[in-house]
Amino acid sequence: MKPTHILAALLAVITWGINFVVIKIGLQGLPPVLFTASRFVFAALPLIFFVPFPKTSWNWVIAYGMFQFAFQFTLLFCGIKLGFPAGLASLVMQLQAFITMGLAVVIMGEKPQFVQVLGALIALSGMALVAMHLEAQATILGFLLVVAGAICWGIANIVTKKIGVVNPLSMVVWGSAIASPPLLLASYMMEGMDAWQAAYAQLNWTSIGAIAYQAYPNTIVGFGIWSWLMRKYPAATIAPFTLLVPVVGMVTASIVLNETLFWWKICAGLLVLGGLACNQFGLRIWSWFKPAGAT
Repeated sequence: MKPTHILAALLAVITWGINFVVIKIGLQGLPPVLFTASRFVFAALPLIFFVPFPKTSWNWVIAYGMFQFAFQFTLLFCGIKLGFPAGLASLVMQLQAFITMGLAVVIMGEKPQFVQVLGALIALSGMALVAMHLEAQATILGFLLVVAGAICWGIANIVTKKIGVVNPLSMVVWGSAIASPPLLLASYMMEGMDAWQAAYAQLNWTSIGAIAYQAYPNTIVGFGIWSWLMRKYPAATIAPFTLLVPVVGMVTASIVLNETLFWWKICAGLLVLGGLACNQFGLRIWSWFKPAGAT
């Protein structure tokens, strides 16, 4: 990858890592489905009036909007609302990297290199370490909802690659617009008008700031960059970048939310970083040390 593309990927994942703390803060004043819907309403408006529809079929844009936005984030927000810690949620969501790589092999015929598989296994060992030390407050249902959100993200990554070359901004804006109506309807049916009125009555700058962060830097910038990179490079190259998200997420949650940064969280973060380094630089490093003429 070009250095500028690596920096772009890092910008996206740092924005996403901080976002888990923003979600936890926003959920203090907003019900989860309404919070999700508000995010994508504002991500779509007012840009939808200025950004043309992507040059692809409605079916692909609908699939992108529902899996990348509506399903993934409703499940994630509900999982955190049920008590799953923000820092650990940032880690569990990165199961999508392995789901993406697996689906790319099955559906698209991609063949990851040995060092990419090795990097994934190293990073997965970091996630296993966290799974062994789940805190009591991490409810089973919350955990399962976050895992389901990660699966939706992996599916969305494959949808992004299948769509082909389109304007990333148009995909994000129109995907947000498509996700908004079913999310608003789901919020009305599941949370009710009373929850809407209560959210409006206690609306403050913290809630507004959380929605704004979700809608603009996190959705427009982060997913715009991500969609562009997913189409430009193999899934096995791009997906592991998100393994940096839990490192940012756990550190930020420790600083802002006072979530304890146990030794095993630090070790898990180091394993994740090691897996990413193996994925990105393993082939280059191996080429320096392998004997001349070796294959």
